Amino acid sequence: MMEKAGYLQRTGYKAFDGEGNVHEVIELHILSIRFAIRRSDLAKAISGHVFVQVEELTHNWNYYLGATSGLAQVSVSGKALNIDIFNEGSFTVSLSALRNVIYGKERYAFIMKIPEQVPQSQKMRRVTLDQKRISAMV
Repeated sequence: MMEKAGYLQRTGYKAFDGEGNVHEVIELHILSIRFAIRRSDLAKAISGHVFVQVEELTHNWNYYLGATSGLAQVSVSGKALNIDIFNEGSFTVSLSALRNVIYGKERYAFIMKIPEQVPQSQKMRRVTLDQKRISAMV
């Protein structure tokens, strides 16, 4: 079951990148950490199924884009934007809610955490009476 991990918002302010260029950004608050996606890149991702960078966002008199913290791409079904934050997990936001935020109909959209899937090989098997358990010490 997915649980709420944060929100995405349209702020209206601009952020400077490392080269001093100004970009409109969509701000993401995931697990109480602030990130940003450039609005022009997000429009490309929605229309073309390409990866976009999720960057750190800092505020020191102005807003600044920092290091790349993850990647985002439209899901295979085309109904959500999947966000992968390095070392933090995977998240998703509804594409219809995201469009409402981008085009100014809504101010916020909720971001949900995608639950981690356990690989088939790591699932516990039930041992039958005919099988023996072998213990090993390392």
